Amino acid sequence: MAAVRSLGYAIVSATDLVAWKEFAVDLLGLQVVEHTADRLLLRMDEKAYRLDIRRSDIDEVSALGWEVTGPNELEELATALERAGYAVKRQSTEAVRERQVSGLVAFDDPDGRRLELYYGLKNDRSRFVSPTGVTFVTGSGGLGHAFQFVSDDDAYTALYLDILGFRISDYIDFGPGAYGTFTHVNPRHHSFAWAPIPDAPPGVAHLMFETSDIDVVGRAWDRVQDGAAPVAATFGKHSNDEMLSFYVVSPSGFQIEYGYGGKIVDETWTPSRYDVASFWGHRKTDPSEPDV
Repeated sequence: MAAVRSLGYAIVSATDLVAWKEFAVDLLGLQVVEHTADRLLLRMDEKAYRLDIRRSDIDEVSALGWEVTGPNELEELATALERAGYAVKRQSTEAVRERQVSGLVAFDDPDGRRLELYYGLKNDRSRFVSPTGVTFVTGSGGLGHAFQFVSDDDAYTALYLDILGFRISDYIDFGPGAYGTFTHVNPRHHSFAWAPIPDAPPGVAHLMFETSDIDVVGRAWDRVQDGAAPVAATFGKHSNDEMLSFYVVSPSGFQIEYGYGGKIVDETWTPSRYDVASFWGHRKTDPSEPDV
């Protein structure tokens, strides 16, 4: 069965591209590919880009791009989505060229958030050079992971597990009647997780970027403590993927988890359940935020 292989890119709507450039370059260590009045394109590895920041009058993650292996798999998934009632748009040559991919379809998830399936994201001919010396963990694991607040757990289970081919990694209980589902499509412990949290508006709550060096994370944490970005959650260790990380608020309001040492899974993986999100740390700066 055709299935998604990795989280390939994210499209972000932003009101302040200048703030985004400073945040992405100086703190996260991403490389600028293009910076105009309306667009900021950012690299983190050999791919032409991983983050596409577009000027807008709103701030949000406006689309996630999920990679598949080729045209047959793309069409198979598009057909399965249509059979399940999703309105799938085969994208124009212009849209394919703009995304720098070989094939592309788009549809809205159960909460109306745009998802894109693609194959063949362009490799840049030049070497990736991080301005802060970061090497990101990407490859078959894609750019990292996304965590999303949702309104209907059953609808997302059907979409991601039954149609797109994601597999359960584990669950975390966040409180009475609230839990998160963590799923994988490659050796990364999870590429997508979701949770129907009461009073949390639907949408991507955070994106995670993983580095290959704990010292990189430590130095970035020092910069955050010096005021480089608002802290969302302090340095800590997650229970399920054992990631050592911290969370900051991006210029578009959603959070970035910046970490090291995420767990690797394989075909023998058996799901577990946890009653805490973190073994230590990850203390929220806003007590009213969900403990995820």
